[in-house]
Amino acid sequence: MKKVLFAFLVLSFLGFGCRDDHGERLYTIGIFQVNDAPTLNAAVDGFIKALQENGLVHGQNVILIKENAMGDISKVHNIVESFVKSDVDLIAAFSTSCLQAAINATRDIPIVFSSVANPYRAGAGFSPTEHLSHVTGVSSRGPIRESLFWLKEVLPKTSKIGTLWTPSELNSEYYLEITREVAAELGLEVKAVPITNSSEVLLSSQLLISRGVDAIYQISDNTINESFEAVAQVALDNEIPLFGGFLLSTKQGACAALGWDFFDMGYKSGEIAVEVKNGKDPAEIPFQYMKDARLYINLEAASRQRVVFSEEIKNRADQVFISIGNEISE
Repeated sequence: MKKVLFAFLVLSFLGFGCRDDHGERLYTIGIFQVNDAPTLNAAVDGFIKALQENGLVHGQNVILIKENAMGDISKVHNIVESFVKSDVDLIAAFSTSCLQAAINATRDIPIVFSSVANPYRAGAGFSPTEHLSHVTGVSSRGPIRESLFWLKEVLPKTSKIGTLWTPSELNSEYYLEITREVAAELGLEVKAVPITNSSEVLLSSQLLISRGVDAIYQISDNTINESFEAVAQVALDNEIPLFGGFLLSTKQGACAALGWDFFDMGYKSGEIAVEVKNGKDPAEIPFQYMKDARLYINLEAASRQRVVFSEEIKNRADQVFISIGNEISE
């Protein structure tokens, strides 16, 4: 009897709790991410902040349903199917796998994406203006070219770099392709070790070291970003320079990273979601890209990895951390 009563109360909440004081159903946004990567967490926080600063507050004039698949792709599909069955008004997809699942699940509900390196490979369209009529958002395509040129500037004698990648992630495959192309221009050899899940990150990082790399340039993907500390620990233990593919990696042990602020990226996506809620057709909103990459460096990590940054480079940095795991800067 208690289980039946509990179920009734849950159904009652879902049926009546999502309405305003006049009994009208509140605009509902389903927000989901593939795992607990710091980049995705920051993007979701930025998305919600944009909604709030545009007057959309959960429980007052909008309902936000947040879900995290915790790295389980089957759960990604289950989450988006539940959104569709619940008839949410908008789906916010954070990651390539979430965008793919959302596109496969609906052609009617507007989709706003963020943290997607290449939306075209995910099936969202052909160009920023030629895309599925119900899909729009902000791409996270990273500044890999600039990053590798900068790495070569800091470590001019480097000839062999290593990276881990996740074959099941389209964004990871895409980033590896770009890394190899740019590395070839710079005369760099790339050693890439594939992983299937986050539990392999530590051993695979050690395998990179055994292949004699001069430095690690870790491309950004959701599986590895979630376990970046393991890559950093191997780099620190072996005094190998580690350059991250996302800014927050510098707090976790990378000596430097050139990239985007994912909170800002999520904020831009949130602004788009506000436009859609206010009646703008997603088909009329071009895909957006981040600009003005930021440079973060970590002096403790650099010292332990035998990397010396000149005063000129430190002055160019947007943020300089003096120890691992904190937010103290010069």
